[in-house]
Amino acid sequence: MKLLHIDTSNQPLSVSITDGNEVLAEFNSGMRINHSITMMAQIESLLAYTSLEMEDIEGIVVAKGPGSYTGLRIGVTAAKTLAYTLKIPLYAISSLAAIAATVRMHEFLLIPVIDARRSHVYSGIYRYKGVKLERIEEDMYISIDDLNQKLREQHLPYLFIGMDAEKLADQLKGPNYYCIPRSAEMRRLITEEHMVDVDTFEPTYLRISEAERNWQSNQDSQ
Repeated sequence: MKLLHIDTSNQPLSVSITDGNEVLAEFNSGMRINHSITMMAQIESLLAYTSLEMEDIEGIVVAKGPGSYTGLRIGVTAAKTLAYTLKIPLYAISSLAAIAATVRMHEFLLIPVIDARRSHVYSGIYRYKGVKLERIEEDMYISIDDLNQKLREQHLPYLFIGMDAEKLADQLKGPNYYCIPRSAEMRRLITEEHMVDVDTFEPTYLRISEAERNWQSNQDSQ
């Protein structure tokens, strides 16, 4: 099954085309990218490289969040539009699970982190059981102090992973491993349970936006 994978959930961009377990082509960037300008151009480049047409794609896989509001909106909107236009399935994968899937370390709990600012992160707790990546706890928006405490209570070795794991190394109490998102790894995670309805699917933000907070604060003060 030929799948197009899209991850715009943070500053980097990752798009890829896979067929079963085979990665046909991928583009991964660790730098800040304007997704609205670059994403479709990169998808077209991958299609050209693989000699495929968009109509050859049999499913879309998108990183659903948490992460950047703007990045998620761009990626999810594109994924929904393509799935609707092509009349093919749409699958949604946690952005944190997608990060965890890039690391094959069975001896650690894997703790993907995305900087949410103000000493908070989006994070999750994952581990491998055989070749399968398992989620130990639901993804969360959490203060770094509370995350450190939660992990101490696990009494198991753990590893912070992701681009922001290195950036926040001074605050995160534990070893870290730098890795960039690779959307092709989402192919290892999808099941029928990850199929979503194109019309109703929305990104997973885990917290309200700054604009929504300001609006809510104004309403509460009236």
